[in-house]
Amino acid sequence: MKNFSAELLIIIVSSVVVLSYLFSILSRYIRVPSVLLLLFAGIVAKLVTEDQGIHLQFPEYLVEVLGSIGLIMIVLEAGLDLKLNRSKVVLIRNSFIAALVIFAISVAGISAVLHFWLNEETRKCIVYAIPLSIMSSSIVIPSLHHLSEEKKEFLVYEASFSDIIGILAFNYFTGSEILSGRAVGGFFLHIIIAVILSLVFSILLFLIITKSKLNVRFFLIFALLLILYEGGKLLSLPSLIIILVFGLLMNNWALVKIRQINTLFPEEQVKETTMLLHSLTAESSFLIRTFFFILFGFSIDIKAALQSEVVMIGSALILVLFIARYLYLRFFLHESVYPEVMFIPRGLITILLFYKIPESLQLKTFDGGILFFVILVSSIIMMLGMVFYKKQQADIAESV
Repeated sequence: MKNFSAELLIIIVSSVVVLSYLFSILSRYIRVPSVLLLLFAGIVAKLVTEDQGIHLQFPEYLVEVLGSIGLIMIVLEAGLDLKLNRSKVVLIRNSFIAALVIFAISVAGISAVLHFWLNEETRKCIVYAIPLSIMSSSIVIPSLHHLSEEKKEFLVYEASFSDIIGILAFNYFTGSEILSGRAVGGFFLHIIIAVILSLVFSILLFLIITKSKLNVRFFLIFALLLILYEGGKLLSLPSLIIILVFGLLMNNWALVKIRQINTLFPEEQVKETTMLLHSLTAESSFLIRTFFFILFGFSIDIKAALQSEVVMIGSALILVLFIARYLYLRFFLHESVYPEVMFIPRGLITILLFYKIPESLQLKTFDGGILFFVILVSSIIMMLGMVFYKKQQADIAESV
């Protein structure tokens, strides 16, 4: 990076943003997720630079920082997108149960594969299985343009719940003890504390947004959300719940029927603020997602991901994910499973949690190429599902 002038660096960064914007437009026509195009662009960029004898190294923590910010933006954007009412109770219940059951089956299947194939300790295998069992909201949510509203809402809720369930499970299994009553009690206590804190901090954030006389408010909110998220992680709290509840409150303020609060925060003022916050969140999420997936694609070692053992283990893990999803959607929901069954992408949250695995719980025989293989192949499977999906007549009528 030392050989790059400031002018050239600015041109490269700006070109990446323009390219990502073009990918977003293109993805609506070819039904290939824009984040997957960014991933491939990063891989191609690495191959081209290496062919030219240019060897660029990006620190791992840069990808991790971008991933953390991107995750907050994506969950907040999801909260700002979701409408809550009585007609959605069944949808929310089904999506939560689907996320929970599919996650549990996936963790059991993947940890079994890793245990028998790599001959490692069961707990370590479970810790590795958890990130690989989380559906990537960073890939799913931006890729739902062509689905009916009902399918879109189901997948948005499911992806958001999958993130939260996965992070809760990861925090629990990476703790110092997991089989004691104290550990289980502490786990549920942390959830209760997070819900209470989310309501308290949401009110404080509302005060800043609606009562501040300064024009610069929204990036102050983002900074506070980052502090809450990272501070919650340091305290082993499920911080994403705070972000999600704040977004849901903003977008569903009409459901709050407490007179004192309604007087303090009039619905029209909150609605206007929500629209602007949603726009800024979408723009920021787009920017962070762009550089995260470009850099992650650049970090992928294609040779490592195509080794025979990596391909065999990775394929077994993909098969587990597909079977777990198909069995639940087909035999419990009793509805059309296509294209939902193809939505098995692993991405941002999987990568972030892999960076967080304590050294004492790391698998010595686990090849990093397996992670790259699963992320690439699972994203391609989702892409194929979107490319070949055609709306049914009922879906077409609903979207008109």
